[in-house]
Amino acid sequence: MAQDLKVRYSDKDLEEFRNLIEEKIEKAKKHLDLLRSSYMNDGNNGTDDTSPTFKAFEEGSETMSKEANTQLAIRQEKFIRDLKNALLRIENKTYGICRVTGKLINKERLKLVPHATLSIEAKNMQK
Repeated sequence: MAQDLKVRYSDKDLEEFRNLIEEKIEKAKKHLDLLRSSYMNDGNNGTDDTSPTFKAFEEGSETMSKEANTQLAIRQEKFIRDLKNALLRIENKTYGICRVTGKLINKERLKLVPHATLSIEAKNMQK
C-alpha cells in the first residue's frame, strides 16, 4: 500500500513556511502603519499659498492621495488577515493543500504567495 502522493507538507516544511509568513506579517504591519500615519496626517506642511487655484489643486490632490492610501491600507489589512489564516492552516496541518483539488500546492508558488489556497491547476479552472 505504498503511496507516492504526499497528503500534506512535513512539519519541517510547515515550520519554514511559518517563519516566512511571520516575516511577511511583520513587514506588512509596518507598511500598514506607514499608510495609516500618512493618511491620518492633515498634510499641512505650511504651504498656504494665496492663490485659490493652487489651494483647490492642493486639496484635490490631498483628497486623492488620502483615498489611494485608504485603499492601499484596506488591501494591506486583507493581506495580513490572509497571512494569519495561513498560520492557522499551518497549525491545523492543512497548509499548502489546494481547497479545490486536494493536492499539494507547489512549494515555489507558496514561497511567492504564502497565503495561496489554490493550486495553479485550480486557479486556471476558474478562468
